[in-house]
Amino acid sequence: MTLRLDLLRHGETELGGGLRGSLDDALTEKGWAQMREAVNGQGPWDRLVSSPLQRCARFAEELGAQRDLSVSLDKDLQELHFGAWEGQSAAALMETDAEALGLFWADPYAFTPPQGEPVTEFSARVLAAVMRLHAAHAGERVLLVSHGGVMRLLLARARGLPREQLLNVEVAHGALFSLIVEADGSLKEVC
Repeated sequence: MTLRLDLLRHGETELGGGLRGSLDDALTEKGWAQMREAVNGQGPWDRLVSSPLQRCARFAEELGAQRDLSVSLDKDLQELHFGAWEGQSAAALMETDAEALGLFWADPYAFTPPQGEPVTEFSARVLAAVMRLHAAHAGERVLLVSHGGVMRLLLARARGLPREQLLNVEVAHGALFSLIVEADGSLKEVC
């Protein structure tokens, strides 16, 4: 039996772009609007699952209340922790750590930002969380409110992209994608 997993990225945050990672920024009014627009006319969902970071969780709680759905928070579905790079933009890093940033962009699995979370560990925790969702909710349709990195990882796997192309996957604020999760862990994008 399969799980239909819809993926919603949080909207714009108060502290702007850059590598937000585990920073707990709030949504801007525009960010709230992006997410509300993304789910308008979508669903129905059987349940909501969210990263516990407020840029995801506050919206999931609002949507759950509106649609009378339970909301579960799962820390394993948080964004990649960027270590010393958290809160910095790519432009700023190009000035201070260009070589390291280039290595990360070329193959995020092979280079970890200073004091950051290795992408191999990030991948393992996210995929384990998705498999727990499948085990608990196969046959259902679940909305996951999460982050760009989590969604890039899952979409890259569904699309069969090589690991070096992980950061090439485009995921805008408020973007909504759909996947089918099979019992063996394979992912297929629903267009």
